[in-house]
Amino acid sequence: MSTGRLIIDLDAVVANWRNLDAMTGCKTAAVVKADAYGLGAANVAKALFKAGVRQFFVAVAEEAAVIREELGPRPEINVFSGHMKGDTDLIRDLRLTPMINSVDQLTRHLETLPDHPFGIQLDTGMNRLGMEISEWAAVAEVALAQRPTLVMSHLACADEPDHPMNAYQLAQFRKMTDGITVPRSLAATGGILLGPDYHFDLTRPGIGLYGGLPYADAQPVIELDLPVVQIRDVAEGEVVGYGNSWQAERPSRIATVSGGYADGIIRMLSDRATLYAGEIPCKLVGRVSMDLLTIDVTDVEGDPAKLTLIGPQQGVDDLARAAMTIGYEILTQLGARYARKTFGK
Repeated sequence: MSTGRLIIDLDAVVANWRNLDAMTGCKTAAVVKADAYGLGAANVAKALFKAGVRQFFVAVAEEAAVIREELGPRPEINVFSGHMKGDTDLIRDLRLTPMINSVDQLTRHLETLPDHPFGIQLDTGMNRLGMEISEWAAVAEVALAQRPTLVMSHLACADEPDHPMNAYQLAQFRKMTDGITVPRSLAATGGILLGPDYHFDLTRPGIGLYGGLPYADAQPVIELDLPVVQIRDVAEGEVVGYGNSWQAERPSRIATVSGGYADGIIRMLSDRATLYAGEIPCKLVGRVSMDLLTIDVTDVEGDPAKLTLIGPQQGVDDLARAAMTIGYEILTQLGARYARKTFGK
């Protein structure tokens, strides 16, 4: 096999959802946007639905099609981007629930789909999506009279438990919503970990389902193995890869493996990443190229057939730290060329 193998453990996804759900006394949905953070929305949603999830969130309306096709009419599918111009037919035909973000979106929804469910997203300080306090005050009476399914907001700094922004946004959310009878939602993964004050009626875990921080106790969900294409001997002083960016300081054995930035292994990992031959760490040397990596396997006995980039020895967030990014980016950049093996429910 000449492509990398990406193993996806759906049982771990389900276990992570159940563990996060057990931390709350409310309903727990699941965020499956960006193709379930790169792991396959149809399979992930199917496994979570079997586990009891009845409410899913996607970023844009188009992402909902594969979930609706897989699960039929039963689950509620919420759209963070709301009711965008041009989305009316899709929202109606797929029976989606847009999270209305502005007065314009509210007007569009009530005029084009007056009897169709919707939710409301409020901006409590992140300044990204949702109605600000003045906008909400102007339309709250009208909006609430239409019985929205949910009123929600999103925390900007929930991955930093002591950040003052968390308490500020909680206070703003309460100021904007206390007294309403509509279900409320503030917490994604980080918000769940902040405790019951942030849970309200529904939580919306995303990254925690897929084994990423800030849920440090999450079960790992993926393993990524890359096949070795060739191994060569490199003499002391010889160079490897584009730009001669790495020079051997000793006689070395260099494995060329199949994988590169076309597969989501970002160039920032050049000369920084570690792969593993079993338990033996092997440094990536030279630049990440489009399709290939060069790895120093001098300390490995024999010729390894594959090297592991993500697995028991190194999780998604470990790799992200080496790339000076976050686990979200690593997951969502996983390329389409990998041979994917999904197992579990």
